[in-house]
Amino acid sequence: MEAPVDSRPPPTLGVFDSGVGGLTVLQALRARMPEVALHYVADAGHAPYGDRSSDYIRERSLRVAEHLRAAGARMVVVACNTATAHAVNAMRERWADWPVVGIEPGVKPAVAATRNGRIGVMATTATIASRRYEALVAAHAADVSLVSQPCPGLVTLIERGDLDTPELGDLIDRYCEPLKAAGVDTVLLGCTHYPLVQNRIQAALGEGVQLLNIEDAVARQAQRLWESLTTTDGVAAQAPTQRHTKGLAPLVLQSTGDPGPLQHLARVALGWQDAQATHIDV
Repeated sequence: MEAPVDSRPPPTLGVFDSGVGGLTVLQALRARMPEVALHYVADAGHAPYGDRSSDYIRERSLRVAEHLRAAGARMVVVACNTATAHAVNAMRERWADWPVVGIEPGVKPAVAATRNGRIGVMATTATIASRRYEALVAAHAADVSLVSQPCPGLVTLIERGDLDTPELGDLIDRYCEPLKAAGVDTVLLGCTHYPLVQNRIQAALGEGVQLLNIEDAVARQAQRLWESLTTTDGVAAQAPTQRHTKGLAPLVLQSTGDPGPLQHLARVALGWQDAQATHIDV
């Protein structure tokens, strides 16, 4: 007698960001966990978070996370520095039984990497103004010179999906100039959007400045938590029943705004030619 076919959808790992920036985290997750179905939400209809109030960021983060949870996500990765800084504690308090992985500027690795004791952090205005960021700087950067560079408007231009415009280059040059003037030798990209234009930032700063981001570290932490779920939760342990090309598990891309830029960058910047993005109201 044949075993019954399990028709339930595969358990997913939820990921969200204010927009397309979290694709850099999604790429790291897919590289480390190709067998895990991923569900990504870009809250582009309410972006950017970086210039919003803490209350607004927290409310939107909780709403998007609830959508992912209701859709069957067994855990969530907050692929946004700003949302982590202002909302991750509220998410963990509301859903104590639901693993939540946040992302925050890697100040400690930047301090370890600098050669001349001068580091820069490029991040959103809200991230730099957050208590979480202040605590990171106080804990790890007391013995170095640190320049915190807010970058208002940069996320908005990246969200449009065209990463080669002169307008974007001008804005990057403007925000890199104070870092160059300070003589930093290490710059931390404190927003998941920024690695999408890492080459342009590198060109503006010069080859002598090393750039750091922490997407892979977040993916490693998510992988550890996911694997711990598979030892205690039989549903989470099941392998996906459907596969995309190249043996990858299903990938769902959704946006609360125009899904076009999300789909375009997933295909062009990440090389996922079969990526499809849809609009949702959350």
